[in-house]
Amino acid sequence: MNTAILESTINTGFDRDTFNTYVMNTYGRFPITIEKGKGCKLWDTEGKEYLDFVAGIATCTLGHAHPALVEAVTKQIQQLHHISNFYYTEQQGQLAKWIVEHSCADKVFFCNSGAEANEAAIKLVRKYAHTVLEFLEQPVILTAKSSFHGRTLATVTATGQPKYQKHFEPLVPGFEYVPYNDIIAIEEAITNIDEGDRRVAAIMIEPLQGEGGVIPGDLDYFLRLRKICDDTGILLVFDEVQTGVGRTGKMWGHENLGVEPDIFTSAKGLAGGIPIGAMMCKASCDVFEPGNHASTFGGNPFVCAAGLAVLQTLEKDNILQNVQARGEQLRTKLRSIVSKYPKIFSEVRGWGLIDGIEIERDFDLTSVDIVKKAMENGLLLAPAGPKVLRFVPPLIVSAEEIDRASEILESTIASLVI
Repeated sequence: MNTAILESTINTGFDRDTFNTYVMNTYGRFPITIEKGKGCKLWDTEGKEYLDFVAGIATCTLGHAHPALVEAVTKQIQQLHHISNFYYTEQQGQLAKWIVEHSCADKVFFCNSGAEANEAAIKLVRKYAHTVLEFLEQPVILTAKSSFHGRTLATVTATGQPKYQKHFEPLVPGFEYVPYNDIIAIEEAITNIDEGDRRVAAIMIEPLQGEGGVIPGDLDYFLRLRKICDDTGILLVFDEVQTGVGRTGKMWGHENLGVEPDIFTSAKGLAGGIPIGAMMCKASCDVFEPGNHASTFGGNPFVCAAGLAVLQTLEKDNILQNVQARGEQLRTKLRSIVSKYPKIFSEVRGWGLIDGIEIERDFDLTSVDIVKKAMENGLLLAPAGPKVLRFVPPLIVSAEEIDRASEILESTIASLVI
């Protein structure tokens, strides 16, 4: 194809009808087309500016077009972007080293997404159960109701929300569900399951439930979980896909609870929007061998260079301090809104810059209603279920941007309830 034909093919313009004709209908998209971004701001194809408090669903750690990330990926794409895991690459080794040195983990496996990271954790649990715990038949993983662990067949089964599982039966066996933050339910489940050929091999849980409504883990509950696992040999697995990489004000969400997992996963914020996933474990459960698990694209030089740039920038620029300060500021603003509209909102909850405001169950207003109206007013927000509004801005968000988002939100609510 000559250059003139190529340019003609590319520069044909864009419209949503074309998009909808050729892209599979798996998302409920809002009616805007984003063209560019800078920091915590986005612009659509009509030139309208938005304050971005979605951040790619808690993914754009450093915001949009951050100089450190731009420099890292530009340099790496010009040098080496992908060769497969047949060979050693410096970037993967350096990223793994940084993660291990800044966490409780001893080993890291890289993949492409949070679902894949959780799949890797599930496979590691099962091999550990069969080879170390010697569960010869049916190891069971306990997960929480209202949890979210991914969209693959195993991770959607692990997800404790039936709405995501509908029409995808038969589901993967080996999972049971218990209420979140309910230690009695965990103890009863272990007792009831540990009979015959079935045994509990792991508890897989989020330190804070994101998609389930921004529900933080209870400290006493997680301390008890750790003791139960220590006493029984059950593995404790933390899904940190959304809470990891500084989102909660700590590098890893479980640090807010003072409890270390045996295995944990990360993805969303790890490379600031470049697709990556990681499954970390302690040496005691590092039972994978060559051929047990793999990922063609996982941990290639390009994504690992992006991950290193994000993590090193978080550390160098002391961004966790900003997350803590801006999170407190945001929750204070949201509590003020709750006080002003007590018949509409019931609670504010969260850690760092993953926060939610809950709408009263009986009030005729959904999170999507607010999201749509806020979008019209220049603020992008995300729902976390029908009655929780989620705030996950880039971790570099400023005090002025928190104030502005709060002002837009309050005026949005006022316009909806007049």
